[in-house]
Amino acid sequence: MNRRIFQTTLLASALTLGGLSTSAQAQQVIKLTAAGGHPPVFLWVKLLDEFYIPEVDKRLAAAGNTHKVEWTKAWGGTLIKIGSESKGISDGVADFGFVGTLFEAAKFPMQNVSYVTPFGTENLGAVGSIVSDMQKNIPAMGDAWTKNGLVYLGGTALDTYHLWTNFPVKSIDDLKGKKISAPGPSANWIKNTGAVAVAGSLPTYYEDIKSGVSNGAITFSTGAWGAKLHEVAPHVTKVNFGSMYAGAVVMNKRRFDSLPPAVQQVFREVGMEYDKRFAEAQNATANALLQKMGEAGATISELPATERKRWAETIPNVAQTWAADLQAKGAPGQEVLKAYMDGLKKSGADLPRDWSVK
Repeated sequence: MNRRIFQTTLLASALTLGGLSTSAQAQQVIKLTAAGGHPPVFLWVKLLDEFYIPEVDKRLAAAGNTHKVEWTKAWGGTLIKIGSESKGISDGVADFGFVGTLFEAAKFPMQNVSYVTPFGTENLGAVGSIVSDMQKNIPAMGDAWTKNGLVYLGGTALDTYHLWTNFPVKSIDDLKGKKISAPGPSANWIKNTGAVAVAGSLPTYYEDIKSGVSNGAITFSTGAWGAKLHEVAPHVTKVNFGSMYAGAVVMNKRRFDSLPPAVQQVFREVGMEYDKRFAEAQNATANALLQKMGEAGATISELPATERKRWAETIPNVAQTWAADLQAKGAPGQEVLKAYMDGLKKSGADLPRDWSVK
């Protein structure tokens, strides 16, 4: 008996050392690093941390637990800074995360179409759907992700942009001589108004306004609340520049291609659910947060429709310049612009200006 026990133990040890143990055969551990430039206080990262990652784990476990992801999380720019997420993920510094196309317009110019067509719609669900359809129907637009070494898993559109300032705004005339934090393409929204655009991002707006670098910022309610902008810019003017397509959840293409098909499918399915949940959460949260800002002492007003139309007609047609520039580079700029404006019209948006008209 002792000899038999010894032989059984020896065999079990040999199998384990040879990588053939029952537990090793039953589960494949996949190590992934998730990263984002923004901290989890912002919804697009918060949902990655609190929904996307746990949901992937949950679905893999429910599918038989043959695959398990071992996650390393690096939010808030601890691994990849804002504006360099696509490079960091495509280079393999991280495997998975959120890429803000707003801050990477040079790499994803067509995805920024909403930012050159301001005064669109506050229906962020419509914006997300329109861009998603365009990426499927306009090959050059969808291929932007692959060309940058990424796999697109799900996109986000932010709630409509408004104006947070440390001075009251009743008309565009009040902007003359003021400095407004407006990153990237949104700097075009204040051209010809007399205001000066100042570069920055959500994490910098608070200190920029507090220190006098700028007098306010153009941003969206959920982001403004997370950045506590109402504390330094208590005048909130509801301009409704429109909901903007802002970025996507992605994975390093080489890493994604190396995953088992069943795991790839889970990531894609959760990405679609992320889209839906993000839109619902943004819609439910934006108005509530504006109300909270009012309760905290902010003065909230709505720019009159006549002033909104006047503002839209005051700024140059940057969309046409943008489209012409893309055309010169061999990209279908005019097709993208027309498709987006057509999508907005079909969604029922009340547009003060049609940017596709030259």
